[in-house]
Amino acid sequence: MSVQTLYTAATGMEALETKLDVIANNLANVNTVGFKRDRANFEDLFYRHQAVPGAQDSAGNLAPTGIAIGLGSRVSSTQTDYDQGAFQTTNNQLDLAIEGNGFFQVQDPSGETLYTRSGNFSINANGNLVMGSASTGRLVEPPVVFPPDTTNISISADGIVEIQQAGNSQLQQLAQLQLAQFTNPDGLQKLGENLFRETDASGSATLANPATQGLGVVRQGTLESSNVEPVQELIDLITTQRAFELNSQAVQAGDQILQLVANLRRF
Repeated sequence: MSVQTLYTAATGMEALETKLDVIANNLANVNTVGFKRDRANFEDLFYRHQAVPGAQDSAGNLAPTGIAIGLGSRVSSTQTDYDQGAFQTTNNQLDLAIEGNGFFQVQDPSGETLYTRSGNFSINANGNLVMGSASTGRLVEPPVVFPPDTTNISISADGIVEIQQAGNSQLQQLAQLQLAQFTNPDGLQKLGENLFRETDASGSATLANPATQGLGVVRQGTLESSNVEPVQELIDLITTQRAFELNSQAVQAGDQILQLVANLRRF
């Protein structure tokens, strides 16, 4: 029985180690624009049944309970928390934040459409609105191309991009931003670089203008901060550490019992 204790406690330690990795990643991204924290979900493993509830004894009586010994736990999934992050005012005309549901669309160099909540955009040498640095950024979809003589940029809450050009005091509409939403955003695959990929689990992207069909609005001159709460993460870190220690103590207890059994031959 004590041998099983070692293996059972080991599964708990392994699962808690994964949770520590998740917490560490959350804390590492506390200042990452548009980052959404993850949570590790646990489930128990199968059971060894020594007696089944409802079994009949020799007198025909039904047992009200049984004997089931669990064999540990494991991480069943990591789930993303899409709660709104705090807003940081930058007054940069190309900084955009989504207030509410939705993702910006960007085109990867391979031609694949990816999705992001990070709105720290810039303009490349060809005048395209891109995500990330102007030299290596991914093109925003639908495309937004600014003329070389653009002097002022205005982006409304519903995603209408207007510009003012040199020698013209009037704003002219240039493009319309669109946002994407998914039936199951938890099914999106995280790629790093603040990017998500559509999967069969997430469902296909539904595209619409901001402020329509349940999508959020766009805030110009603002960035959405990470939704990581450092205090809560530290509390989770402490409780996870203590749970790991408890499992390690179970391993030590099982080892002591095995040592005692091994020493019985001396008596």
